[in-house]
Amino acid sequence: MLQNLKVIELASVLAGPAVGLFFAELGATVIKIENKRTNGDVTRKWKLPSEPPNTNISAYYCSVNWNKESLFLDLSHSADQAQVYDLVKTADIVIANFKTGDAQKLKMDYDTLKSHHPQLIYGDINAFGKDSKRTAFDVVLQAESGFMYMNGEADGPVVKMPVALIDILTAHQLKEALLLALLKKERTGEGTYVSVSLMEAAVASLANQATNWLMGQHIPQRMGTLHPNIAPYGEVFKCADEKLIVLAVGNNKQFTNLCKVLQRAEWINDERFKNNVNRVKNRSVLQDLTTPIIAQFPRKKILTLLKQQQVPAGAIRNMQEVFELPIAQKMILKETLADGMETQRVKTVAFTIA
Repeated sequence: MLQNLKVIELASVLAGPAVGLFFAELGATVIKIENKRTNGDVTRKWKLPSEPPNTNISAYYCSVNWNKESLFLDLSHSADQAQVYDLVKTADIVIANFKTGDAQKLKMDYDTLKSHHPQLIYGDINAFGKDSKRTAFDVVLQAESGFMYMNGEADGPVVKMPVALIDILTAHQLKEALLLALLKKERTGEGTYVSVSLMEAAVASLANQATNWLMGQHIPQRMGTLHPNIAPYGEVFKCADEKLIVLAVGNNKQFTNLCKVLQRAEWINDERFKNNVNRVKNRSVLQDLTTPIIAQFPRKKILTLLKQQQVPAGAIRNMQEVFELPIAQKMILKETLADGMETQRVKTVAFTIA
């Protein structure tokens, strides 16, 4: 789809390279510039103990680097800078995530690169805004933006999310901005500078939790998997085979159908459960009543019954179980590297266009 597009990736770690991967998946030529002095992107060294120690690549690095051409350059040297300038002359997009001031110091900022290609689109990622020199990894942004405060069990410590979700959300924001910049270029012939901060991307993703504060002065507290506005939503149950499921009942019809599956028709008109507000107030009572009933069913059986009644519910799967699903299998991207190493990662493009 984007076979004629050329992208220069002056980015490392996760957010920027995830944007580069997005364009690579859509057919663009993506040239990744890596720091020669550090033997490349820092994530090349972020290995699990089970990974081979004698390779210059990690599973983490592979997660957002597929079908890219890597060039190892020292951007503090004029000769290496010149290589980038030559590439930029025929490029459409540059993706960058330098620390504040480093792009100018290395002569890789938008104004410098635009002098080599006036129609260039430059996508810039920073941590706390263009004027802030503060640096941070994802967990710091999860903390600063309120996610960690909300995440975890009610009686437990704060917990970070198990993926660098702020990086992923930031990558999506930059993809959207770059696609709009490409549309502008198509219509006007003009290049564009676009910028997104990790902090703003995080705050933009607080959604209903932010509004609960802004309109109701409610500070979201740790609730584990539970939802502050809906019940039973997020309640986890153990089945007869020791496997876990989660319920996500969002309206009265779904609750009525849940009662049918559990053979508890009397709950439908029970004052404690007759509407969502009452169910939220009495969610612990409802969970206590529901737990021993669901515990009588094997997971596959109860999920089948719930599906038949259109009650939203899901199996809580580990990563092996996830990739046993046909829908997940279809999202695996494979690549054989020059040294023969087989690599795999998941697609970032989850849409189809007819």
